[in-house]
Amino acid sequence: MNGDGLLHLDAPAVARLLTPAGAVEALADALRAGLDPEAGPPRTALTVPAGELLLMPAASGSWAGVKIAGVAPGNPARGLPRITGSYLLLDGPTLRPVALLDGAALTTLRTPAVSALAIRHLTPAASPLRLVLFGSGPQAYAHLEAVLAVRSVAETVVVARNPERARRLAAHARALGVARARTGSPRDVSGADLVVCCTTARTPLFDGGLVAPGATVVAVGSHEPDARETDTALVRRSAVYVESRAAALREAGDLLMPLAEGAVGPDHIAGTLADLVDRPEGAGPADPAAPRLFKSVGMAWEDLAVAVAAYRAAAGAVHAPGDPGGET
Repeated sequence: MNGDGLLHLDAPAVARLLTPAGAVEALADALRAGLDPEAGPPRTALTVPAGELLLMPAASGSWAGVKIAGVAPGNPARGLPRITGSYLLLDGPTLRPVALLDGAALTTLRTPAVSALAIRHLTPAASPLRLVLFGSGPQAYAHLEAVLAVRSVAETVVVARNPERARRLAAHARALGVARARTGSPRDVSGADLVVCCTTARTPLFDGGLVAPGATVVAVGSHEPDARETDTALVRRSAVYVESRAAALREAGDLLMPLAEGAVGPDHIAGTLADLVDRPEGAGPADPAAPRLFKSVGMAWEDLAVAVAAYRAAAGAVHAPGDPGGET
């Protein structure tokens, strides 16, 4: 806590204060409280020499906040994180700043929590899952931990461009208790119950025709209309779920490219995250054998919900000005 009363939460503090399971519940609670993702404002994106600068404001109930994030593709070569930024949390009624959080740590926590919330509703809980994980960066590690927070995993296959990094992530999976973990290739999706894509790829990572009936695919790597991790074949044969129809139809290249090709129409979206949370029994695909595809672009309301949960954990409910959910 600084002399100005602003609570500063650095990356280790954010990770310490809120578990992946806690972040999942914060998102679910916000949706159950009536938050409407369709009402969220579009993100502002500005191209800058280093990459992209993003501005993501949100308000809900007794809270408001804004994330300023940078996406710098050249940073990893410099030994720096690709995602940078800060999150300013405000008391809603007064707009008084109450906390400043590390924006990259917040993103690393909330993106997998969104995926895990969808996975909790789109995959069966009865038996351990066979997971194929594309990527080997911070989001891949965080997604592995988030999946383990909501489901049992029998096997993890890591597919990544860098073989050594893939081997390290597979070893991490074994350290977390996954009985079988190894590296593999895109063809391994044919035996997966769950495929998670968290890469910087701009073209499809695998042949969508290989995905088994009833399997679930989660794609989170891009919010750009001209980039995608999944192909048209998968989108066409899948029941598609998104955070928000409006956001997906603005930013999700995985859907916008098949739309532009005429392979599917806007009504191909089967449901949203709110549908899954609010009416889980009635939000499943019409064809139970169809693959499920959850495409995430990342939204400001998610940052707000997770930031509030972290703040409440740090400051204590007695100091918190309001409830993290509530009306939008």
